[in-house]
Amino acid sequence: SENVTAIAGAMCSGATIAAANNVAIPAHVVMVSCCSTSPAVREIKDHDLVFRTVPSDAYQGQALAGLLLSKGIDRIAITYVNNDYGKGLAQAVQQTFTKGGGTVLANQAHEEGKADYRAELGSLASSGADTLVILAYISGSGGTILRQAIESGDFQTFAGGDGMVGDELTKIPGDNGMILTRADQVVSDGAEAFNALAKKGGVNPDDTYTTQNYDAVFLLALAIENNGSAERSGLSAALRDVASAPGEVILPGQWKKAKKLIAAGKDVNYEGAGGSLDFDKMGDVPGAFVELTVKNGAVVEVGPVK
Repeated sequence: SENVTAIAGAMCSGATIAAANNVAIPAHVVMVSCCSTSPAVREIKDHDLVFRTVPSDAYQGQALAGLLLSKGIDRIAITYVNNDYGKGLAQAVQQTFTKGGGTVLANQAHEEGKADYRAELGSLASSGADTLVILAYISGSGGTILRQAIESGDFQTFAGGDGMVGDELTKIPGDNGMILTRADQVVSDGAEAFNALAKKGGVNPDDTYTTQNYDAVFLLALAIENNGSAERSGLSAALRDVASAPGEVILPGQWKKAKKLIAAGKDVNYEGAGGSLDFDKMGDVPGAFVELTVKNGAVVEVGPVK
């Protein structure tokens, strides 16, 4: 109804899938999400209209499972929020973990919005697992489950994905040493350029999805410029053109340079804050992941997940 050219979003996977199927695809509107990570996004029949600057949880699940195995953890219980995000990530973790020789003793969904998850935790603890993997949101069920699991004393180790990363995690008493994964910047000229811009603008470049959000908006702006108008038609192809070679490299903040090159009929290749953004045929990027943990009341980076 607003006749928008494109959408930077949506945020969570369920919202992206719903908005794409019900509105954007019928209206031929390009969407670029910075943080919809469910593998189910790949299953949308989107006619090349839905893209992501964040890697799918198919990749994050592999990273988290491999990280746990590398630490000698070979028996886990999984609890996941019953939505597209939780289901996809749990499936990816289980597949990679078992393939790597580990055992998933329990893999159970839970509903968001409850005040008490002690019954669910009792069932998970009865599996005999020492490690609980929480695939939910720290601001919702994930935070409640972590608090109550710590109180119960039934688990020795906790782990989680990007949904468990946030300021709320530091408000839970004690350093729980939680093992966490999150999409990360790669070492690149684009990341370096963005970090300088962010710090100058008072933005923390390490905040979750900050780089991916910047890249989504900047890419759409470049694509609209490259398309030569604010029309929806042709924008998908223009997006792919500006996101990959050939073309002169454009880094975060180099809008004037890009605009001048496009006006002169030159190709551009955006190398983003989150690294290279060469979309695959499904509109996804592989990305990179970092390990985090809670130490001295803060979420701190441990290092890249290899």
